Amino acid sequence: MIPVTILTGFLGSGKTTLLKRILNEQHGMKIAVIENEFGEENIDNEILVQETNEQIIQMSNGCICCTIRGDLARALEDLANRKKAGTLDFDRVVIETTGLANPGPVAQTFFMDNTVADEFLLDAIITLVDAKHANAQLDQHEVVQRQVGFADRLFITKSDLVSAEELESLKHRLVHMNPRAAIRVVNFGDADIKEIFDLRSFNLNSKLEIDPDFLAEDDHDHDHDHAHHDDKIKSFVYRSDKPFDPNRLEDFLGGILQIYGERLLRYKGVLYMKGVDRKVVFQGVRQMMGSDLAAKWMPVEKKNNKMVFIGIELPKDLITDGLNACLVK
Repeated sequence: MIPVTILTGFLGSGKTTLLKRILNEQHGMKIAVIENEFGEENIDNEILVQETNEQIIQMSNGCICCTIRGDLARALEDLANRKKAGTLDFDRVVIETTGLANPGPVAQTFFMDNTVADEFLLDAIITLVDAKHANAQLDQHEVVQRQVGFADRLFITKSDLVSAEELESLKHRLVHMNPRAAIRVVNFGDADIKEIFDLRSFNLNSKLEIDPDFLAEDDHDHDHDHAHHDDKIKSFVYRSDKPFDPNRLEDFLGGILQIYGERLLRYKGVLYMKGVDRKVVFQGVRQMMGSDLAAKWMPVEKKNNKMVFIGIELPKDLITDGLNACLVK
């Protein structure tokens, strides 16, 4: 399986700088970079008709750069076929989405399109956030909030242009929107390539990494210390020490996905199920949910449920009450 990293972030957040590094630096990796020039914005059809031919350029450090103006799934299949035929050599793929694009549909391609799902493994969604302009962009563009909500890792760039307090307050805001994503402050010349690849964020594993500060704040609000931003995208954590009734939970989550699937960006949980001696792990992107049995509960571990939901104006109380109703009485 060829691992894929989706790189997203608003205009000016530093994606181009990072891609230039990937395409030119002597890091010894063979990476195919796809510059994905479409998204929700409809590019003029006339342009599409004239320039249907994809361009693939071989770089001096062994990487490949392709510009795609058509269908992403088709382009990925084409790349996989060329790799099998031996005409192109690469080990991983980086997809850059346009600065205005919502990364959700790009991520979903890896679950919905069977040919793509057979050849490629979605490794992580990385979102670049421009320290200086992030607050204004988050206030003005829901797409920037979505980019943050979908992320597995957030890179804050251009931090040298803001004060330490501004940086802290931005981190605080990002954690509330997405407590799942590790936040790194990077100066793009120095971002370690290892921080970008093989993050395995879409693996169904029983690690549920949520920023511990976020959990501590869950119980009492600290908002008076910080500027309060009323972001549409919010996250919440559900926890319980009682086991779930598997059938009730499945019905409830199915209903939530049907009704709120479009508004759910990412969600993940490690679950304690009645009658199952192993942890059950589930996670998803929008309406696509996967679940699996993970390791056995160790005798020293306290069995419990931990779930995190990230979405747009999600009804926290309704979901919490619904989940409580699925616990074994």
